Amino acid sequence: MRLRHRSGEVVHLGYCTNVHPAEDLAGILRQLDTYAVPVRERLGESRLGLGLWLAHQVAAELAADPSAARRLRAELTARGLEVVTLNGFPYQGFHDPVVKYSVYWPDWASPQRLHYTWDLARVLALLLPDDVVEGSVSTLPFGWGAGWTQDHHGRARQHLDLLGQELGEIFRQTGRTIRVGFEPEPGCLIETTGQAVQHLSSLDPEYFGVCLDTCHLAVAFEEPEAALAELARAGIGVMKVQVSCALHTATPTDPAARGALAAFDEPRFLHQTRQAGRPPVGTDDLPDALTGPTAPSGAGPWRTHFHIPVHADPSPPLASTRPVLQRALAALLAADRPQTRHLEVETYTWSALPEPPRGSADLVEGVAAELDWTRRELLRLGLTPLPSMQGGSTR
Repeated sequence: MRLRHRSGEVVHLGYCTNVHPAEDLAGILRQLDTYAVPVRERLGESRLGLGLWLAHQVAAELAADPSAARRLRAELTARGLEVVTLNGFPYQGFHDPVVKYSVYWPDWASPQRLHYTWDLARVLALLLPDDVVEGSVSTLPFGWGAGWTQDHHGRARQHLDLLGQELGEIFRQTGRTIRVGFEPEPGCLIETTGQAVQHLSSLDPEYFGVCLDTCHLAVAFEEPEAALAELARAGIGVMKVQVSCALHTATPTDPAARGALAAFDEPRFLHQTRQAGRPPVGTDDLPDALTGPTAPSGAGPWRTHFHIPVHADPSPPLASTRPVLQRALAALLAADRPQTRHLEVETYTWSALPEPPRGSADLVEGVAAELDWTRRELLRLGLTPLPSMQGGSTR
């Protein structure tokens, strides 16, 4: 979906396809027909944006065969779909039975991460619609914090220098600017806005900035207005925003609250949990917070890294961090110019919810409801819908 900001600039809204498990081109096309097209139709839109997730193998295949990337764009267009941003955080196996820490490998100290992001940038330059000249790729914030050394950091900076050269070459060859946003996340080298400023300020701001995930921002107990002001002072751009909500537990010492939170303990993803404080303290995963030896003490509220649907509240006594999301959207878009033009609803944990969707129709309904809530929130902030693309969808 495209909306116009009061400045006249176009803001793109879509949903991230890392909620779907396919890691080959045939599977991705099946996902488009099973989920993305019905979501678009449910919303009454003739054009829907996708934050496409391409695992490393399919990204490499498309980068090596530009004609295949162009065919993928034609398949997207035929379905009334478009791509201006890619999710380049998970490398592969994002729907394995157990993901946990493996999602942070390969990190930016590894040449595999460089080559993967190279491939994504090349592919995105071919997938962009004809009237769009800027794309974004989100990536992990260097790597997991524990065990990160100066040697890791030196290799990461070498890789990022090489990536910056490649992004410049893509622009010279295609006229398309592809920007990379590092996504601060609890437990990673870059977890907070201050750490983003520390590690990103020396990178070329034309090509490097942050991907602001509002779930992660909330888990870190950061205030959106202050975080965005700090990034702006440092000259660090918001390349894209992942529209997302975390779990909030106001009374973690309450047995009923702990019991409700325990229902979200599941084996696939890591659910970092933080307790309010200066700085917040917590654990790498939810079971450690509930019963582990390093569990937070005290009565302060907890927030847990579990992407819950942005439009729906969990059952009390749990709550959503939706107010943080709303303040972030207002700070990003209520000014004279938008601080970002790429918005991607990213709830990849539908299958991990205590009451998951019962089938594809339920998931379509849920994703469409999230996008509808976000669209209405953007309209409330003064954005206006753009007319549907000329001619509409052909399928």
